[in-house]
Amino acid sequence: MSADEDRPVLAGLLALVGVAVAIGLVAALAVMAGTQVLGLTGGRAVVAGDSGASLVVPKPVKTTGPSGPTITLGSSPTQANNAAKPPPSIHKPKKQISLQAGEASVAPMGRIDLTGTYPGGEGAVLNVQRFENGAWQDFYSVSATVTNATFSTYVQTGSTGSVRFRVIDSDTQLASNPVRVTVR
Repeated sequence: MSADEDRPVLAGLLALVGVAVAIGLVAALAVMAGTQVLGLTGGRAVVAGDSGASLVVPKPVKTTGPSGPTITLGSSPTQANNAAKPPPSIHKPKKQISLQAGEASVAPMGRIDLTGTYPGGEGAVLNVQRFENGAWQDFYSVSATVTNATFSTYVQTGSTGSVRFRVIDSDTQLASNPVRVTVR
């Protein structure tokens, strides 16, 4: 008996590996020939950071304002036009916080939705306050953050009767209108 007849499984595996290597080489040559035919070669690979451009940040230089008169388009500079006209006044609308309660009446510990708008208050933290014993007091650290000029939060209270809530900007101390909710 020869060595191949003694180990038929090993001989079969070696034959399969040899055929796979031969097929892989033929396929690789076919791909190489195909890229030549299609013209997909000849370029150089671009390495990151090898684009030829460089990033150079210039050193800061102090600038000065205009030394001469500024030009206003759309009017002719005549003596009559320059006669004592008061400059136009620009009035910014006063920032206001508008608050609404989602419910007019709830059971004790019922959810009370508080929503509103605060134009110009983007990112402000608004603390919820309740009116009790003749003064406004923070309501258990409940707050809301203003996003896109709107805010929303909710509160729950076990106090019965007519309860007043408001929100106050923690930075500017600007307060909203109060809202009343009946807790029964």
